Amino acid sequence: MPYSIRLPLPARFHFRNTVYSHGWCALAPYRVETSPRLRLTYTLALTDGTIADIRMDESDISGTEMVLRTDTRLSAAQKREVTAAMRGCLNLELDLAPFHRVARRTAGSGWMARQAAGRLLRGASMFEDTVKMILTTNCSWSLTTAMNARLIETFGSAGPSGARAFPTPASIAASDEATLRARCSLGYRAPSVLAFARAVDEGRLDPESLRGSTAPTDELYATLLGIRGVGEYAASNLLKLLGRFDRLGLDSWCRSVYARLHTGGTQASDADIYAHYDVFGEYRGLAMWLDLTKEWYDTKFPFD
Repeated sequence: MPYSIRLPLPARFHFRNTVYSHGWCALAPYRVETSPRLRLTYTLALTDGTIADIRMDESDISGTEMVLRTDTRLSAAQKREVTAAMRGCLNLELDLAPFHRVARRTAGSGWMARQAAGRLLRGASMFEDTVKMILTTNCSWSLTTAMNARLIETFGSAGPSGARAFPTPASIAASDEATLRARCSLGYRAPSVLAFARAVDEGRLDPESLRGSTAPTDELYATLLGIRGVGEYAASNLLKLLGRFDRLGLDSWCRSVYARLHTGGTQASDADIYAHYDVFGEYRGLAMWLDLTKEWYDTKFPFD
């Protein structure tokens, strides 16, 4: 028997654009189904150890409300925890109106506002987002998905459906580098992920405090760079998940697509790429990401 939880949504919330905003929807504990309607399922570990599959279905959106569904019977307190977690996953606190105003008056970018694009899907915790971002560095996307799946299979707790939640810091911290290399294929990333998990588990780092922080962006950037395994690329993209878009977060894929779209295939300097998006000011990183992924909205995914 499915149980329901009502989740208020901000005005102009676009479920599909959020789900497909970047690659997180393809990484467990997310699962995407497209028939008969788009459904996003997230396996969530609650603080009391309960594991619940939370289903977000496009057909369950009415006006400014979504009905979340789960087969796990939850208490009122657990429902509040689920609501808070899904608000974080769907990034519902992000106010996109200022960015869309800039997009509307920038040539070739009005579609970003018309499509209500720019809300980036996140994990249920900053710990999850940080580990996943470390797993995207210097490797193919197929390797990222494999490493993430193995990490969850090895350390994540299974719910009634058999699906596993993202591992807790404690579960990874209790392991060792050899296990992360052998069972999860993390390679050189193993010591970074292990050190991060142990720092969080021991209370030396509190990544969750970064969400909603009012600290200057440069301060948040410095904090992220202080995490082993997080370099300029990872820190800049983690900032985007915190709603800070000052930096571009360039990698080889971004540079390649930019060259194809804007310079006839000729490699542009990072300075030139920054200059191209400077018209967006503090939203330059978000504008760049949407510009480079515009074809997703046109052809790759079944957008309306």
